[in-house]
Formats: sequence, structure tokens, C-alpha cells
Amino acid sequence: MGQTGQRRDTILKALTEQASVQVSELVKQLNVSAVTIRSDLSALEAQGLAIRSHGGATLARMPPTEHTVSQKDALNHEQKERIGALAARLVKPGENIIIDSGTTTLSLARHLRDVQNVTVLTNGLNIAWELVNAAGVDLILTGGLLRKQALSIQGLQAEACLQAYSFDKLFLGVDGLDLQFGVTTHHEAEASLNHKMVERARKVIVLADSSKFGFISLHRIVQLDRVHTVITDGDISPQYRDGLREAGIELLIAD
Repeated sequence: MGQTGQRRDTILKALTEQASVQVSELVKQLNVSAVTIRSDLSALEAQGLAIRSHGGATLARMPPTEHTVSQKDALNHEQKERIGALAARLVKPGENIIIDSGTTTLSLARHLRDVQNVTVLTNGLNIAWELVNAAGVDLILTGGLLRKQALSIQGLQAEACLQAYSFDKLFLGVDGLDLQFGVTTHHEAEASLNHKMVERARKVIVLADSSKFGFISLHRIVQLDRVHTVITDGDISPQYRDGLREAGIELLIAD
């Protein structure tokens, strides 16, 4: 990413954190002219990410509210089940995979009970419980701190656990997916662990129902150039259907 891209990325991060930014403050922070900052804000506005205002800009799309695991599981449940079933078909005997915490990824775990000779590493307590009686699955659970609201394990111990392994595929759950900003989540430690997962996997597969598209949560996991496949439902908009394919990402629709 060039200097312009890095600068605009910094501005967008400030927008997601503060909901608004001022030109004068960005000039001081980034050590560039007001003309340059206004050009950056205009570019972000053209992408639908910001709304220009007098002396600054506001965030065009507010991050979605974080729900509990039980609330998340009930949201778009049928779509998530179809996404999970399709994702399970990508898991081959003999593979080593990561299943990230989340409710869409939990649907994947539900469809892996009959697989054979697969090793699964997960940071999701509910996902581990779902697979505990799957005879064909060797299960690895990361260490670390349990975030009770998400039933996810995270932190430095969880990140250190990943360094000893290499995986064929990562099935990643996200809170938001934006064509420019990438895939995001609500929690900083979770984003950090997810980024480590991306580094340890040869193929990154994002599982996200269509309600996640067009939203930016506070913490970015990776940009879309690190993603190989996205699995979603048939309600994905034409903008995102075309945008993902133009980015060279395999798009699988679970109808």
C-alpha cells in the first residue's frame, strides 16, 4: 500500500473509532496539507465510507452492534446453516483446519460430525463442544483468556499456540466486510488472533451472511487481498457480488 492508501486507511480507522474527524486535527496528526486531507476525505466519500461536513467528515456506515452468542445464533439462522453446510463440503479427509469462533462457523462445526481424519484447531468454546464427540475429528483448543460474551479464547497464549502449526484452511467468522476496508471484528484481541490465524493458513475462507456486508467494525483483521474465498447467502447485493469477483475472490453462494 502506498503513502496515500496508508494515510486514508489511518483516516478511516479514526472515523470508525471516533465517528467523525476534523481536517485541522488530521493535518497535525499526518503532517500533510489541508488540501491533501480534503482530497482524502472526498475519496472516502466517493467510496461511500464518509460524509463530508464543514471542517471534516463523519462515518457513513456505523459499526453493527455486538450481540451475545445466543443472540447472534438466532440472527439469520437459516442462512448460517446453509453457509455452514456448504463450507463443510470444502473440508477434505486428511486436512488440518482452523475454525474461528462465531455462530456462522458454529454452523460449519455442526456439519463436520461425520468427517473422517480431520484435525481442527479452534478458539471457540462452543465449537469445541460441538465437535467433542465427532469420532473422525482430532480437536485442538487454544489456550488463553475466555471472552465470555463471545465464548472465544484469545490473548497472547492463544496467539503463541498458533506458531507451532501449519494449516490447510482457515474458516474465518467476521462482524463486518467492506470492499475497501476489509474484514473486521468488534474486539481488538480477537482481531489480533484472527490475523495470526490468517498467517498460519494456506487458504482463507470467510463465512459471512449477507447482513455483514457493507459494515465496518472497529478492528480490522485483514484486507480482502488476503482472502481466497467468501461463502455467503443469496441476498448478497450485486455491488458486493461483482466487487468480490473483481478482486479475484472466489464467491460461493449458499442457496
